[in-house]
Amino acid sequence: MTPTALRRTVVTERAAWIRNMLDGIRSLPLESLDAFLGDPRNAAAAESYLRRALEALLDLGRHLLAKGFAVAPTEYKEMARELERSQVLRAEEARRLRQLAGYRNRLVHFYHEVGVEELYDLCAHRAADIETLLERLLNWIQDHPEKIDTAL
Repeated sequence: MTPTALRRTVVTERAAWIRNMLDGIRSLPLESLDAFLGDPRNAAAAESYLRRALEALLDLGRHLLAKGFAVAPTEYKEMARELERSQVLRAEEARRLRQLAGYRNRLVHFYHEVGVEELYDLCAHRAADIETLLERLLNWIQDHPEKIDTAL
């Protein structure tokens, strides 16, 4: 596999999707667990917004590795290690991405084990990690314009 250019459309579409999902999370009543539990639809919305934000963030990381470095990790947690090894993420950021990848896997494969309280906690206290990591990936891409395909 040979490195190629990152596709600008993939980067911008994933970033916009993540931001939309984070806006959805922020629209939920997260001021307290009681407020969150006040409407059972909040948990369903939270799960969907959170899972889709995580999927898009991980897709963006995978795109960066595959195109920019010709690295194709088979697991999301491995992707975080590769982003650190490629100096896209710092160690603490890679650790946070591994944790978020674990949450994504639980939301997809062990959804029946993720309780409403945990969903509330993830949305109220961990959604900022998604935004921080998105900004870190975008900053890295911006700092490396030679990695971007500028063709229309």
